[in-house]
Amino acid sequence: MKKFILLSTMLLVFSAIAFCNTKATNDEMNRETKIQVAILLDTSSSMDGLIDQAKSRLWNIVNTLTTLKYNGKSPKIEIALYEYGNDNLRRSDGYIRQVTPLTTNLDLISEKLFALTTYGGDEYCGTVISKAVEMLSWGSNSSDMKLIYIAGNEPFTQGNVSYRTAIDRALAKGIYVNTIHCGSANEGIEGKWRDGAERGKGKFFNINHNAKIRYYDTPYDDRISACNDRLNRTYISYGAGGYAHAQNQRVQDTNAMAMSKSNFAERAVSKSKQVYNNSSWDLVDKVKENKDALNEIKQSELPQELQNKSKAEVQKLIAEKEAERTSIQKEIAELAKKRQEYIDDQAKKDNNSTSDDLGKAINESIIAFANIKGYTISK
Repeated sequence: MKKFILLSTMLLVFSAIAFCNTKATNDEMNRETKIQVAILLDTSSSMDGLIDQAKSRLWNIVNTLTTLKYNGKSPKIEIALYEYGNDNLRRSDGYIRQVTPLTTNLDLISEKLFALTTYGGDEYCGTVISKAVEMLSWGSNSSDMKLIYIAGNEPFTQGNVSYRTAIDRALAKGIYVNTIHCGSANEGIEGKWRDGAERGKGKFFNINHNAKIRYYDTPYDDRISACNDRLNRTYISYGAGGYAHAQNQRVQDTNAMAMSKSNFAERAVSKSKQVYNNSSWDLVDKVKENKDALNEIKQSELPQELQNKSKAEVQKLIAEKEAERTSIQKEIAELAKKRQEYIDDQAKKDNNSTSDDLGKAINESIIAFANIKGYTISK
């Protein structure tokens, strides 16, 4: 009898464990896979070149991320920005600031990146890594790819928080830490930047942060630019902040063009992809995401020119704009493919073996981690 009771108890325990494991697996499958990238930039007085590289490479990095798929699906892409080492920041915060949380709002990332200035300072790598690990909302799926990139030039050992402790906290959450040292290779090694990457199971890079980014102008850039102008006209802003967001979209176009024609083309390519979603302020994206959205949006939240139209008329306009946008996005995608083929051919002819820059370092390691995590790469 005792044996029977013991056996029954064990069966119940094993059944409960199996049920919990199945539920956990199902919960994970129901959650969207994420690629989360936190970029920690040294904004001390010697880092103007690094910030320029970040501005020049943002959309190229985004486009690399959009080539990744997991089980045939495009993951949700979130990017966060931190700055550190700037004496204009509060001493009590360790001269560190969260510029943006992990967000899908790419125009916000661009806006905040272009607003960064350099000054100072004391650069506490361990502290900024620790803050990024603890403050950001990191995913919990085993399929999530969670990456920190920290770029700077002073020794990695500065500050009250040991980089070893900070990296251990990152690894406990499945976050890989990559280091990008701005300066000579020997200084990077002696300053423990390489050790930081090795401990963080990440990649160590050494870059000339003052080097100008090499661009290739292509025969397709102007056509992509024209497509972008048409694309912007398919957006219909709504809500209290809708108009401001629409204006910011155009401001970030201008910022991208200020860096180079090539950078502007990269941004337009990003805007043609699923990752560039503006459902928080654009009616087309909102209705595409939620077919009943118009029933939830007040008439007063619509643009003034639509407030006197019937719901059917607004719905018809949205459908027309969505069809137009889809057509333009397809055109950009076709031009982008030809553009990239042209750039690849030119790079081969030039035997382009330029040293790493911020964007090249991030892109190369993203692809390497994607292969390890079982992601597929599509062009």
